[in-house]
Amino acid sequence: MIDPPRRAERTAHAPTRLRALDGLRLLAALMVAAYHYGGRGGEVSGAWGSSPAEQFPTLHGYFAYGCLGVQVFFVISGFVICMSGWGRPLKSFFASRAARLLPAYWAAVLLVTAVFALPVVAYEAVAPSDALVNLTMLQQPLGVDRVLGVCWTLWAEVRFYALFALCVVLPGVTRRRVVLFCAGWTLAAAVAEAADEPLLDLVLMPEYAPFFIGGVGLYLVHRDRRDPYAWGIVAVGWLIGQHYAVRELWQAPGPDVFAHRSSFGIVLVVTLGFLAVAAIALGLLGRADWHWLTVAGALTYPFYLVHEHLGWVVIRALHQELGLSSWATFALTTGAMLLLARLLNRYVEKPLTPRLRDALAGRRRG
Repeated sequence: MIDPPRRAERTAHAPTRLRALDGLRLLAALMVAAYHYGGRGGEVSGAWGSSPAEQFPTLHGYFAYGCLGVQVFFVISGFVICMSGWGRPLKSFFASRAARLLPAYWAAVLLVTAVFALPVVAYEAVAPSDALVNLTMLQQPLGVDRVLGVCWTLWAEVRFYALFALCVVLPGVTRRRVVLFCAGWTLAAAVAEAADEPLLDLVLMPEYAPFFIGGVGLYLVHRDRRDPYAWGIVAVGWLIGQHYAVRELWQAPGPDVFAHRSSFGIVLVVTLGFLAVAAIALGLLGRADWHWLTVAGALTYPFYLVHEHLGWVVIRALHQELGLSSWATFALTTGAMLLLARLLNRYVEKPLTPRLRDALAGRRRG
C-alpha cells in the first residue's frame, strides 16, 4: 500500500530504512487478515462451513478489532507519503506512487478473477467487463463490482495521494506548506461533515482524513520532535480519528451482533497505532533494525491484496474438505498467503516496479 519507509535525510549520507515501520505494516495487515478470517460473519462463514464465532469461540471477539488495522495503515501512509514526497517533483512523485501500487494490484486482480472463475471454486466471479474496469483502480466510484474486497482502502489512498500532490508536492514541499495542508484539510473535512454533501465527502474523506493527517504530523515530529505544530497536528488527528472509528465500528452487544466492539477497545487500538508510529518517529525503536523486517515490509502490500478472497478458498479446502482443525487452517492459510505474497513480490513487483517507475518518470534504463 505504501513504500518501504526510509529515515529522513538529515545528513549527506544515504537514508537508512525505518525497519520497525516495515514490521508495523505487516502487523496491521495481519490484523486485517484476522478480521477477515475470524472476526466477521457473512461470506467467511461459507468458507468455514459455520460462523467463525463457532470456530473461535474465545478469540473471535478480539479478531473483530482487526479491521482497525486499516486505520493504522492510514497513519503509516500519511507518514511515508510525506517523507517520500519531500524534495521530489510532481512527476517523480506520481511515477513512484503508480509504480508502487499498480504491478502487484494488477497481478492480484487477474489472479483472483482467474481463481474465482474455476468450476471447483464456489464463489461468484465478477463479470469480465467489471474485472477489466477493476484494473483501473476506479471501480468503486464507477459503481462496478470489486474483485478485491480490500480495494476500497486503495481508493482512499489514491484520493489522499491526489490531495497531497496537488496541495503540497506540486508547489514544492516545505514545512510551512505541510502544516497549512494539514490544518486546511482538517477544517475542510469538518465542514464537509457538517454540510453532509456527498461530493465534499468523496473528496475530503472526513472519516479517514484524521489518520492520514496524523501520520503526516508524525513525520514532521520525526524531522523535529520539538515542533509544537507537528504535535498539535498529531493530537487533533488522534482526537478526531478515534471519534470516527468509534462512530463507524462500535457495535452494541446483542443476539444478532457477530462480536461486540466496545468504544474503549476501539479507542485503545487507535491509540496504540498512533503511539507505535510515534515511537518510530522519535527513534525509540531504532534498535529494531533486523533484516527480516525489511522482508516483512515487502510482503505487506501483496499479502494485503490477496489474503481475503483467496484465503477463503484455502480455508474451505483445508477445513471442510481436508478436515483440518480451525487453528491449523487459520495458521496454514495465513502462511500460504504470505508465501503467495513472497512470490508476487519476487516475480511481479521486483521486475516491474522499477521499469514502470522509470517509464513514467521518463528515464531510460541502461
